[in-house]
Amino acid sequence: MNVTELLRIKLLDEIEVGIRSMEGLLKKVEDKDWTYQPAENMRNLQELVKHIVAIPEVDLHIFQEKDEAYIKELERKYDRLETADELILAMKEGFQTYKSFMLSLSEEDFLTKKTTPFYLDEGETQAHWLIEEVSHFFHHRGQFFNYLKQLGYEVNMFDLYV
Repeated sequence: MNVTELLRIKLLDEIEVGIRSMEGLLKKVEDKDWTYQPAENMRNLQELVKHIVAIPEVDLHIFQEKDEAYIKELERKYDRLETADELILAMKEGFQTYKSFMLSLSEEDFLTKKTTPFYLDEGETQAHWLIEEVSHFFHHRGQFFNYLKQLGYEVNMFDLYV
């Protein structure tokens, strides 16, 4: 296995840690807390969760240069999910699609093929998008963890590395 392949696998493995930890955190949420919103200019807990679970699939399609209308329709699919089990399943399925795509790329395409999302003027490589994916997912997982802390849930660092 070459260094590029090793790095790609390690980054995908890290997202899988995030997926597993989100599953555990999601299972802790009580129905009464879904509307919790720490500030008026922030998402409520349910909106944040729906955004997080959509990240792998939605970001993949953004990086594959789908237009804004397509992305909004895809996000509506996640908005319709109701239960923690539905959210977890959708997140896992979205990640498997994302992972399959990333692993299907040749080394050359992974390192050099640039794509341009609808909201940018210049594209980036697929390697860049994988790093962006890790950052995006973990940023919002951290927000979710903080929401749970603010609500008084017994969560700690061990919930983040399962």
